[in-house]
Amino acid sequence: MAGSPAGGAELFYERLTTALHRAGDDVHAVVRRDEARAGRLRAAGLTPVELRFGGPFDLLTGPRLRRSLLRFGPRIVVAWMNRAARFAPRGDWVLAGRLGGFYDLSYYRRCDHLIANTRGIVDWITGQGWPAARVHHLPNFVDDMGKATPARLGIPKDQPILLALGRLHRNKAFDVLIRALPRLPGIACVIAGEGPERNALEALARTEGVADRVHLAGWRTDTAALLAACDLFVCPSRHEPLGNVIIEAWSSRRPVVAAAAQGPVELISAGTDGLLVARDDPEALAEAIRTLLDDPSRRNALADAGRGRYEADFAEAPVVARWRQFLATVEKV
Repeated sequence: MAGSPAGGAELFYERLTTALHRAGDDVHAVVRRDEARAGRLRAAGLTPVELRFGGPFDLLTGPRLRRSLLRFGPRIVVAWMNRAARFAPRGDWVLAGRLGGFYDLSYYRRCDHLIANTRGIVDWITGQGWPAARVHHLPNFVDDMGKATPARLGIPKDQPILLALGRLHRNKAFDVLIRALPRLPGIACVIAGEGPERNALEALARTEGVADRVHLAGWRTDTAALLAACDLFVCPSRHEPLGNVIIEAWSSRRPVVAAAAQGPVELISAGTDGLLVARDDPEALAEAIRTLLDDPSRRNALADAGRGRYEADFAEAPVVARWRQFLATVEKV
């Protein structure tokens, strides 16, 4: 895995490799150099190999990766996203590329199989000409966040709290959530994440007259505590291939309102385990939020249904079982 220090796909890589290790599989983790990630993997009992995974002039990572794999002798190698797939060599092993989005498939040309974490991505890959028998749907899992102590946010107890999580990027559409707030008087909004849109979001909150109710919390590692502190989780994304944050909210038994991007549409049964609204529509988003805040029984029903979805489809045990079955049986092309 050659991804960045932070990110949903990178954190899921850590969860999956450590879960497979706990389940008894012999896992050889090769990661881009990152002291914090390597430390977490070592603490979980793994012995990660750290390589540079640099740009086009990195001539050392490829040979070093091959030597590391030859020493380990894997049955299957999983290349975790684009950069890892670019460096991953063919060998006696099965080479599978794992995608968490609609990526450039040229990175995966050496792969025997592709793994996608949504059915929508599977359909897109096969639409690009990949044989359906070589494209596999294996979902993510998230940790159980159902028993966390609520974070202290400095917001009055009688003020309802909306929570949104993610990188401060235009794709996440936190601007739409801020534009919805004037229609939701008395409601606080916590957005936990960091990114290039911070200054623009702060300026927008001032323009909309809601700066006192918008709390940009920066990068946080206490996701479970943040979810425990909120009344409603909001995913307003314009573009969201999956939506791990929705699964995390379900795990925490929190009701969800999401914009109808690719991932949320696949995850959510509208009206049963969450509400879906049109993308880029602050009025529709505000109306859905207000509807749930005004109806505790419906809010609780959605939260309970979301928790049920988490336990059945996105908890560690069922997802790891699917991954282990795939890893044990998939054949080289």
